Amino acid sequence: MSFANTLTRVRYKYFPDHLVGELLSKRWMESAVPMIILVATFTYLALNLPHYLSPINLMDMGRLYAEFGLIVLGMGLVMIGGGVDLSIGSMFALSNIAMLAFINMFGWPLWVAIPAVLLVGATLGALNGFLIGYLKLRAFLTTLVTLIIYRSLFDIILLNFAVEISGGFLDSEAWDFIGDGDIFGLPSGFIVFAIIAFVAHILLSRTRPGWHVMAIGGARRSAHNAGIAVKRTVFLTYVISGVLTALSAVFFAARLGSAGSDTGVGMEVSVLTAAVLGGISLGGGRGSVAKAIMGAAIVLLITNGMIRMGMQGGTSSLALGLILIFAVGIDVKWIKNRHKIISKVYVSPTYLKLPDAPSAAAGSGTAYEANNALKDVSLIGLGTIEGPEDVILDRNDNLFTGTRHGDIVRFSGPDFKTQETFAHIGGHPLGMAFDPDGNLLVCVGGMGLYGVKPGGEVYKLTDETTRTWNSVNDDSRLRLADDLDVTPDGQVYFSEATIRYEMHSWPLDSLEGRGNGRIICHDLNNGKTHTVIRNLVFPNGICTAFDGKSILFAETWRCRISRYWLDGPKRGTVEPVIPNLPGYPDNINRASDGNYWLALVGMRTPSFDLAMTMPSFRRKMARRVAPDEWLFPNINSGCVVKFNEAGEILDVLWDISGENHPMITSMREHKGDLFLGGISNNRIGRYHLKDADPDWVSSDSYWGKKS
Repeated sequence: MSFANTLTRVRYKYFPDHLVGELLSKRWMESAVPMIILVATFTYLALNLPHYLSPINLMDMGRLYAEFGLIVLGMGLVMIGGGVDLSIGSMFALSNIAMLAFINMFGWPLWVAIPAVLLVGATLGALNGFLIGYLKLRAFLTTLVTLIIYRSLFDIILLNFAVEISGGFLDSEAWDFIGDGDIFGLPSGFIVFAIIAFVAHILLSRTRPGWHVMAIGGARRSAHNAGIAVKRTVFLTYVISGVLTALSAVFFAARLGSAGSDTGVGMEVSVLTAAVLGGISLGGGRGSVAKAIMGAAIVLLITNGMIRMGMQGGTSSLALGLILIFAVGIDVKWIKNRHKIISKVYVSPTYLKLPDAPSAAAGSGTAYEANNALKDVSLIGLGTIEGPEDVILDRNDNLFTGTRHGDIVRFSGPDFKTQETFAHIGGHPLGMAFDPDGNLLVCVGGMGLYGVKPGGEVYKLTDETTRTWNSVNDDSRLRLADDLDVTPDGQVYFSEATIRYEMHSWPLDSLEGRGNGRIICHDLNNGKTHTVIRNLVFPNGICTAFDGKSILFAETWRCRISRYWLDGPKRGTVEPVIPNLPGYPDNINRASDGNYWLALVGMRTPSFDLAMTMPSFRRKMARRVAPDEWLFPNINSGCVVKFNEAGEILDVLWDISGENHPMITSMREHKGDLFLGGISNNRIGRYHLKDADPDWVSSDSYWGKKS
């Protein structure tokens, strides 16, 4: 290997470029940026302001944060539902003066006054909700008008009753506790805020009403078509926002005991800035309680910090305005270009050097020399099935295969002219195997491992496995389980081709050449699932050896077959069986003579082998060239290979013309015939084997003959 190739290999081995795309694709990354800003702001203020971390200052900050945070929660809920509330500052001022009026002018007890204020907030919010939710007025203009109306009402009340409202004094320990009390050093308001935030998180992320709010904010028309009560839900978001704003006003009134003409002025800007800066989208459908909490903390720290540093009042408003413009710009641009940006960085090729491919050309004299043995195979289900990736037969000569429509089709033997839908699963059924009880186990692309009982009843075995502790990508969910086999003790070993790509985009994994795949084991005895082998390059084919002590598996883009030992002195180790194939291996199955059949889904080309050693070239191609012009592996011509335990090639079967089987992904021997499947084909092939055992059945090979 040249020095340049060595540097390239080392560079792509130890610098995980794919992490950039994985990080950007995660929803929690939207919270990471505000968190970094929050930590940086807090650290700067703590280091540069004297006594910033003193208990008294932290206590005061906690009270301010509780009041501000409650309002941001309300605004966040409205924004997630696709709205906005510019009247929130005026609602806060009205609720504050109402609270003072109830206790100072009317002399109401707290247990009456506080619910009354919450009712005031709910009424103010309900007016917004009715106009926007039921009358379908625009949220921005509507709340701008109600801002003016609510502020006018506040000014009128303050002008006529300022002395009566602010002149009284409520001698109450409960009132003092609400304004200045604490529990174990935590302000009372902060404790209430924390409880409400926790409940709001559960409701928004774990309950149907919360999902409805998200759905409405994401696409209001689609939510309506799905049967969600859009008008009522939007109405309730404004009501809840009004209640939270009124509750904040209660704590504010208890803390200060007065109402000034500037109460709530400019609050809508601060609250809106906090929500957007925290990561709640102005377009709706995206946000969380955690984002609201972080946004509120950032804005409060900035405004409070500037005041403590002696900056003028206008400076704080200017800073918030600039921050809001920046946050809105980032929000709009990110929503618009998110998928475009991720698509440019997510595909992350690495260095993959393959040995020189053995020749398969006619006349080459190699074990893979092309022939035309599959030219005249008989066809089953021509034009009636699509995507029969794998085929399998039971003891009664019935032929089963999956289709891209999510069905498992059964052809009745021995002539296979009658077909019926045996079961409907939903995803694309791929690899199949029978368990000892005659249940058909199926790997379903995008769904996981499923089973089908003899009567056609579908049940799930598993759709997840153990998560890798240091994986950024959530690899606990099964994305592309593709082939399986069962060992004598009831262990289902199945391959998952890639943990980075979904069923519809699996060819992209070939451009990476990265170890994105793994072998997983599901125990039929206790239902547990765990990952056995990681970092495989598109594992795609599993077969239990005849002695039951090992499994054979294929790595498609590595063009090799390996053995994993389940028992014996080599237990837990992997060793090569066929280290270098001329094509891309797929399914592996047993042969009646004690050997194994292997499908080659396509043949290697010098150009793609060379491209696999040039990750920078493939990266540029993925970023600058239209996807339909990308260089992919040749998977349009393939063959069937027979090999033995030692990896020696015993026979090859080709369809050079590609008329019957241009792409072979599986084969299954049954009573002297070889049945061929292909994920891009619309037929199943049947090839007669001259010297094969005419009574051999795959299920009997695994579980013994049934009387």
